[in-house]
Amino acid sequence: MSKPQPIPDLAVPDRQRLKAIGLMLLAVVLFSGLDTSAKYLATREGLGLGQIVWSRFIGQFALLLVLVPAFRVMSARALFTTNRLGWQLVRSVLMVGTTAFNFMAIQYLRLDQAITVIFLAPLMVALLAGPLLGEWVGRKRLIAIMVGFIGVLIAVRPGLGVMHPAVLYAFAAMLVYALFMLLTRHIAHFDPPLVTLFYSMFVGAVGGIPFAIADWQTPPTLLACVLLCALGIIGGLGHWLFIHAYRLAPASSIAPFLYMQLLTMVAFGYLVFGDLPDVWTLAGASLIVGSGIYLVHRERRVAREVTEAKALS
Repeated sequence: MSKPQPIPDLAVPDRQRLKAIGLMLLAVVLFSGLDTSAKYLATREGLGLGQIVWSRFIGQFALLLVLVPAFRVMSARALFTTNRLGWQLVRSVLMVGTTAFNFMAIQYLRLDQAITVIFLAPLMVALLAGPLLGEWVGRKRLIAIMVGFIGVLIAVRPGLGVMHPAVLYAFAAMLVYALFMLLTRHIAHFDPPLVTLFYSMFVGAVGGIPFAIADWQTPPTLLACVLLCALGIIGGLGHWLFIHAYRLAPASSIAPFLYMQLLTMVAFGYLVFGDLPDVWTLAGASLIVGSGIYLVHRERRVAREVTEAKALS
């Protein structure tokens, strides 16, 4: 199988870029629905974390096994065929990890609080790109990253007696998610979205079995049963849209739209749990979002300058 070549940032047609943005917006709505459902199952239905996390992966894995052959999208053998097996397995473990840490956090935090910390992930990606990929950030981008961290300090207010210990779970989810994003961007150029999706679900479904058994409880209501089954569908569709968006367009075009998830999280938090963000969370989130958007704009500008310099040389 030949290795696909990455599409240069400036070579992506506007129509394709808009399609990628639309897919990303749909993905963040589904991700918010996934977190809302998981929080409801844990706090209102009393189900265990291991059971919820495993249900998210086994449901999506079963859906893949049924739909992919039925629609003849890809053969079973093709689903296992990857150009980057090691990276696929590592990325899959990271996905399970960030899902587990995130679900642990939202049991105790408001949805908007948890997502505010997660919003540091794109900034962390820029910071980690130096030691991991050799793509070191400049002074202006480093300042943007520092402003983003200040935003999180404002939102969680450590040392003022208001920070819930579960914020540490949110930070762990953010760090793992940053690594997950780096690998997603890398793997998207080598394997089809369905292959990447399949490996993530396969590892989560198989690896989560002992945790699900240890934590299993019979769902107490019909709604709990429906939500447990829906976790895989919601997460699967959102994950596929997320992967496909990165395949259609560069991160600089679609990453800023990840921040729309703050609005959907606030909406779902209010509608389902009656929660509203406080002024500190909104202030901190504004700094993080502003820093992230500036960082993406700066990286796109640098990429354009490099392309123009090569064209003139």
